[in-house]
Amino acid sequence: MDKVFRIGLLADFYGELLTEKQKKLIDMYYSDDLSLTEIAQEFKISKQAVFDILKRAEKSLEEYEEKLRLVERFQKQQKKLDEALQLVNKLLLQVGDLLSESQLVQINAIKGLLTDLVREAIE
Repeated sequence: MDKVFRIGLLADFYGELLTEKQKKLIDMYYSDDLSLTEIAQEFKISKQAVFDILKRAEKSLEEYEEKLRLVERFQKQQKKLDEALQLVNKLLLQVGDLLSESQLVQINAIKGLLTDLVREAIE
């Protein structure tokens, strides 16, 4: 997994456990794509200090995930939701013509719920 994506995901789950400064620097570096120099100028600290704060924050995020495994569980659930949605779509292609209107409505409702769950998890 791409480091930027991983740190962003970890920050989504565990960011509130970081200090305010760590949260801000993680956001500026990974979300706003600012350089260490730009962040250092903003906070009036050295580039090395920014680097150190970011590394400590990243380490904390990884330690939280190691202990709690929330991101891992989320990704497994996301994969299962995607597979369920694919199965519903496959079923509709295979037997859609044989189903009653009521059955199609129910299957499409299931498909809608799965789609909503996948979409909500991404947001």
